[in-house]
Amino acid sequence: MRRSASLLRRGFGIYFGAAPLAAVVSIVLMVVGGLSAVATAWFTRAIVDGLTADDGSTIWVGVAGFGVLAVVSPVLLHLSQYAQRDAERRVTVRTQQELFAAVSAHPGLAELEDSSFHDRLRLAHEASRYAPTQLTTVVLAIGQETITVVAFGVTLVRWSPLAGALVLLAAVPTLVAQIRLARMRGAMLERTVPMFRRQTFYASLLLDMRAAKEIRLFGLGAFFGGRLLRELRAAQTQERHQDRIALWVDSALATLTGVVSLVALAVFVSQVADGRGTVGDLVLVIAALAAVQMSASGLVRQIATLGETFIMFGHYVDITAVTCEAPRSTPLPAVPPLEHGLEFDDVWFRYAPGHDWVLRGLTLRVPRGSSLALVGDNGAGKSTVVKLLCGFYTPTRGVIRWDGVDITTVDPASLRARIGATFQDFMSYEFSAHDNIAVGDVSALDDRTRVRAAAATADMDSVLGDLPNGYDTMLTRAFSDGDAPGVGVVLSGGQWQRLALARAALREGADVLILDEPSSGLDVATEHEINRRLMALRRTHTSLLISHRLNTVRDATSIAVLSGGRVLEQGSHDELMASGGRYAELFRLQASGYDESVATRAVM
Repeated sequence: MRRSASLLRRGFGIYFGAAPLAAVVSIVLMVVGGLSAVATAWFTRAIVDGLTADDGSTIWVGVAGFGVLAVVSPVLLHLSQYAQRDAERRVTVRTQQELFAAVSAHPGLAELEDSSFHDRLRLAHEASRYAPTQLTTVVLAIGQETITVVAFGVTLVRWSPLAGALVLLAAVPTLVAQIRLARMRGAMLERTVPMFRRQTFYASLLLDMRAAKEIRLFGLGAFFGGRLLRELRAAQTQERHQDRIALWVDSALATLTGVVSLVALAVFVSQVADGRGTVGDLVLVIAALAAVQMSASGLVRQIATLGETFIMFGHYVDITAVTCEAPRSTPLPAVPPLEHGLEFDDVWFRYAPGHDWVLRGLTLRVPRGSSLALVGDNGAGKSTVVKLLCGFYTPTRGVIRWDGVDITTVDPASLRARIGATFQDFMSYEFSAHDNIAVGDVSALDDRTRVRAAAATADMDSVLGDLPNGYDTMLTRAFSDGDAPGVGVVLSGGQWQRLALARAALREGADVLILDEPSSGLDVATEHEINRRLMALRRTHTSLLISHRLNTVRDATSIAVLSGGRVLEQGSHDELMASGGRYAELFRLQASGYDESVATRAVM
């Protein structure tokens, strides 16, 4: 009950906060709607009794009442529909804002790598579009149905306490059954959400340009389509099972309610036949029986819907709880400009308790203004070092320090504001060329000079300037954004990589520059030019460079060779080559490949 009350408060808070006028209108309409059916029955009774007794005044009271209802009811219906649609729009804006802020508020990446979090997020996203509005609507509908049941119930009990009580009690089994069905349906939704999420993934592949080439080349359309249908059918099987249970339960309960109403009607008819009531009373009782049966059934359905909505809305509340928590009494301090350097002190890390260690006691020093290159085999832990430095994960053991301060004790946003980075798995945004660079520092969104300077650093200024609409050209064909169809341009892989480098270069206030495989997709000539420009950029930053192309790291102040999550050897290029260790072995292996190519061309 405490959980339900909490969810109701949150739902009402969102609804009344986003659409207060619509909320007030809905409450008024709830009361009016609950009494309108009762008024209709009493006006009918007045007309029938007036005709029977030849009482004109009574007849015209009933007629006037019907006239008022005939005019007011349609207007109220349209007003209710307008208020509900407007409330839905306003609530959707608020819930989408809250949900997006909540997901963005998670400082790390662990949640986004958790499949159960994705399932809860999918349910939360679905609930965000309707749950607050539906909670309020259902509660108001319950209130309206309750008013109708109580008002007509009093009428039935007045003529026959036993029959009236029997009609009202017949709704109890239905209520209990519907609550259990709602819980079963909520559990079914939680079981099927991974299936629908995978089905959505397979469907999205059909429109994914990155997957289009392989799907067509390898003939994967039927394969992925088969998997899509498998997930869809599995989910629908569970839905069908739930619907069959509901069908049998609802049919049995409807039969019970109908039999009880028939018995009650027989009792009332016998009373009127014995002279203990008028024909108008019988008409009123018949209307009351029908209304109580329908309203009680509607009340039960609304309560069942309320239980199902609670389950869905609970996921939304849990996901958004991170932004609803009270702020810290003492906010975390901001990171100051780097003055001394970075330090990894005996850092151990693994992505989950049951997984292998990725880093095993890693210790590194990166003095301010220096450049450290990380090299090693795949899986050695190089990219993990970057993720830890950015605060995406917390070391399992050990500490990372910024000028001697543990980075887990400072504000993550201020830490990241002092880091510029290009990642190996960089993003290709379906924005304009200008916006694709400007997202590296949104303060430069209206500063075209800064954006062009960053593009020039990545040797992309002339490329972007020659596009159909220059820097305003959309780098996608999925969105025209006001441009003529076909104007959008799709860049090559190497051009996208250079755009990501421009994004990193835009953050002028950064102290640390992270370059994770910055030239892996570039041709030789472009790689040489980019490295020349990046060397100038690295001189003004403390930089961390990761690359499998060892010719790009030889100018680093220090090179650390990682193996098994540890530093195998460290030193300058010349020192490591002189020591004849793993770095020298890898460097000579790469160089020999170029030497053999040169020798082969010379012989030919």
